[in-house]
Amino acid sequence: MGFTLVEMMVTVAILGLAASAVVLAAPDPVPRLPVEAERLAAHLVRAREESLLTNRPVAVDIGPAGYGFRVRAEDGWTPLTDGPFDRVAWEDGTRAAPDTTVLFDPVGLAEPATLTLSRDGARVTVHVDLAGEVRVE
Repeated sequence: MGFTLVEMMVTVAILGLAASAVVLAAPDPVPRLPVEAERLAAHLVRAREESLLTNRPVAVDIGPAGYGFRVRAEDGWTPLTDGPFDRVAWEDGTRAAPDTTVLFDPVGLAEPATLTLSRDGARVTVHVDLAGEVRVE
């Protein structure tokens, strides 16, 4: 009992199609740059909300390795690490320019800032305006 050449070819073709479907459906192991920019924007919005809810200034320090959060306390600035405010590292290859600090005051206003994220020739810009509104372009 054996297989004909046609049966073997059909089996190989079906396996090839199934493998292609799996490869195309698999997520990209490195998030795309716009996804990383949207994540930064969401963290900036959350920092603004924190400053409004707690009635304390919140700073987001953005540098070459990633970004972190600080809050103004009675004894000065202290790191904010509760809940969603853990320090975030950039994905491999992501560059942020310029290094800056975005400061949200207790009424929701912010120091305007424009930050450009780049990786592999792609660029995405994150803007924070005076009213504390954050947008990604």
